[in-house]
Amino acid sequence: MPQVAAHITGTVSRIEKRPGDTVNPGDVVVVLESMKMEMPVEAEAGGTVKEIRVKEGQPVAEGDVLVVLG
Repeated sequence: MPQVAAHITGTVSRIEKRPGDTVNPGDVVVVLESMKMEMPVEAEAGGTVKEIRVKEGQPVAEGDVLVVLG
């Protein structure tokens, strides 16, 4: 299954998609905040959101899986 992973260490600012939403490559799925800047995390593959593994306000590290697509 495709996954959307963090590309930086930061805090989850916003989750743009919900389970069941369709995602296309390039869609913003999660927005992270790092060093007082918002950094969008885009999907590299398309699919349907199956699982969201983070919540807003949660710290994440580079490589952490944020969302699983099916």
